[in-house]
Amino acid sequence: MKKFFKIGCMGFIAIFVLGIIGAIFSGGDDETTQSTEKAEPASTEEVATEETDKETEKVKEEDAEEMAEETTEEKEEPKEEPKEEVKEEKEPELSLSQQNAIQTAVNYLDYTAFSRTGLIEQLEYEGYSNEEATYAVDHIEVDWKEQAVQAGKNYLDFTSFSRSGLIDQLVYEGFSQEHATYAVDQIGL
Repeated sequence: MKKFFKIGCMGFIAIFVLGIIGAIFSGGDDETTQSTEKAEPASTEEVATEETDKETEKVKEEDAEEMAEETTEEKEEPKEEPKEEVKEEKEPELSLSQQNAIQTAVNYLDYTAFSRTGLIEQLEYEGYSNEEATYAVDHIEVDWKEQAVQAGKNYLDFTSFSRSGLIDQLVYEGFSQEHATYAVDQIGL
């Protein structure tokens, strides 16, 4: 609305000034002079006002059209091009045991940090087969680097470690050398 008001006011002033200038310069035109002589004499102000009114109407119509176009452009959302359908292989339905193994893995990760192998071993300890435990761990989203960082912090909450000692402990827990080193770097040890 502010934009329309600003454009409308500026347009009105510009048209008014142009109308006055046009009225002044049109006074010397022979045809205009002849037609004005035949009609009732009009003051310069009346002529300028008529021309300004006509120009104002035209500007208002143009502004209204522009606003309608802007509103339409704002409402139109960019159309996404159709994406190729990716044929995904449907995974076989999970057995109840697989579903339970996945849920148990998630629950353990909510409680504390594990390495991939450590989590598989924990699930096996809970009675899941190696196949079920591995399936569960491979079918959940886990950032193993962040798990290593969390495990390192947990160790430091209980006791002190040197840099190499904490790396060795994390590797012993099943984290890769890369993940253990990343964790110690992130912890700042």
